[in-house]
Amino acid sequence: MNLLLAKILQENRIAIAVASSGIAATLLHGGRTAHSAFKLPLDLTKQGNPTCNVSRGSAMGNLLTECSLIIWDEAAMCHRAAFEALERFLQDLRRNMRVMGGVIVLLAGNFRQALPVIPRGTRADEVNASIKSSYLWHHSEKLHLTRT
Repeated sequence: MNLLLAKILQENRIAIAVASSGIAATLLHGGRTAHSAFKLPLDLTKQGNPTCNVSRGSAMGNLLTECSLIIWDEAAMCHRAAFEALERFLQDLRRNMRVMGGVIVLLAGNFRQALPVIPRGTRADEVNASIKSSYLWHHSEKLHLTRT
């Protein structure tokens, strides 16, 4: 992913790198956790329609307005409400009603590793919290890495 970030920067375009965990964020060039970068609420499930708490004129607000790519590593670990909150926020910020406000969002991760953690939740609760259970999943293009 760092190669992709470098390519975008070479083309003088803006890319934002985030991850669901702090460890994964440290491996990305300029990476931050998604909750930190997008100012997501800590408990996404207790709000009806959570959204990002980034101001329109702030530095991050300006970056999100101008960026052409958001890379989100370890996306499988994050609750679907985080992605839905980001989408509502980007649509409002960019005044663009397309999916994710027209920004390309690259979700990376292994769905065979860790699903979102739901305290005292069942397996069904974890699956329901996954991005695969979101309406956004149907708008995404799935790519698979293969070895040659």
